Amino acid sequence: MNTQVRISLKGRITEVVLDCPQKHNVLDLGGWVALADAFDELSGNQDIGCVIIRGAGDRAFSTGSDISSFADQRDTPEDARRYSEAITRGMKAVRECRHPTLGVIEGLCVGGGMEIAACCDVRICGRSSRFGAPINRLGLTMSHDELEPLIALLGPGPVLEILLTGDLIGAERAREIGLVNRIVADTDVLSTGWDLANRIADGAPLVNRWHKRFILRLMERNRGPLTDAERDEALDAFQTADYREGRSAFLEKRPPEFNGQ
Repeated sequence: MNTQVRISLKGRITEVVLDCPQKHNVLDLGGWVALADAFDELSGNQDIGCVIIRGAGDRAFSTGSDISSFADQRDTPEDARRYSEAITRGMKAVRECRHPTLGVIEGLCVGGGMEIAACCDVRICGRSSRFGAPINRLGLTMSHDELEPLIALLGPGPVLEILLTGDLIGAERAREIGLVNRIVADTDVLSTGWDLANRIADGAPLVNRWHKRFILRLMERNRGPLTDAERDEALDAFQTADYREGRSAFLEKRPPEFNGQ
């Protein structure tokens, strides 16, 4: 069992913790595989309302791949391909998780860590957080699959700025370009993250999942125009028990109690 990724379930909130604080929560090949496995498993759990992903400790969300493992795991072309496929699978599992995902970022969020964060639905960070990908100083590239979520989120200009300069940017610049949604005091990152996750999980779970899927589909226009069946899916919510509960709760001026049906 890989120890770089830890999962804990607390009510309807699941925490996925990148757990290598002594090395800024880096992931080696096994860590990327474990990240993908964790999110694949969570996507099959109907009882989850929100998934938090964060780094252990308060020094880093993650600084990405473990460079010290490259000589053994990313040396030959075959090794590099296997490693790249593991990164792609890990990012895809985060991005396509059926549940809302919240990146809670403390400290450094660099390289593969920034890629993981870009795959989350919402991201909050502390005021002292730093972001970047100085990989042009390492002589390696991000693959097309790694770049895609960053470009979808930020557009090509900010991504090229980050990659070509190799500079780390601060929290304000990260919010300005859309890399984070909210900035809070460093001491409030975790508590704010949990408050936000609980608010997300209090919403109708089917609706949250539908909205995620609709938005991902709208970002994939290369698949062609929406079909009639896809457009009709937006009406399915009106046939659910959660819709009837939400409508009744609104009229009765009480909090709704959704059950995901």
